Amino acid sequence: MATAPVVGQTAHMDRTVTEAMTADRLGNPGAKVYASPMLFGLLEEACIKCVASNLDPGQGTVGTSLNVQHLAPTPVGMTVTAKAELTEVDGRRLVFAVEAHDEKDQVAKGTHERFILGSMEKFLAKAMEKVGS
Repeated sequence: MATAPVVGQTAHMDRTVTEAMTADRLGNPGAKVYASPMLFGLLEEACIKCVASNLDPGQGTVGTSLNVQHLAPTPVGMTVTAKAELTEVDGRRLVFAVEAHDEKDQVAKGTHERFILGSMEKFLAKAMEKVGS
C-alpha cells in the first residue's frame, strides 16, 4: 500500500513553448504566446506528478476545481516551469497551491483541487455509460 499524501510535498514540470501550444493555434489569431489552456494543463500535470507515488495501482486522481490567474505572456521558445505544492489533504480531497514561471516572469498562480479515485477503471466505466445512454 502506498504512503498517504503529506501536506508540503511538491513537484515541478518544465515545458518549452512551441507554436502548437500558442493561443494562435487555439483560435486566437495573432496571439503567438503560450495559451492559457496549455498552461493550466501543465499546472494539472504538476499536481498529478506531486501525488503519483502516493497512489496504489489502479488508483488515479481527477481535477474538481481550478482557480488560476494567467499573469503574463510567454513567447514561443521560452521554458515554463510549473510548481505544485500540496497544501491540504481531507480524506481523498487534495488541494494544491500552483504557480508557474517562465525565464523572466511569474506567469501563473492559483489553486487546484483533485480527488483520489479508488479505482480508475470503475471511474472510466461509469463515464462510458454516458455513451450507451
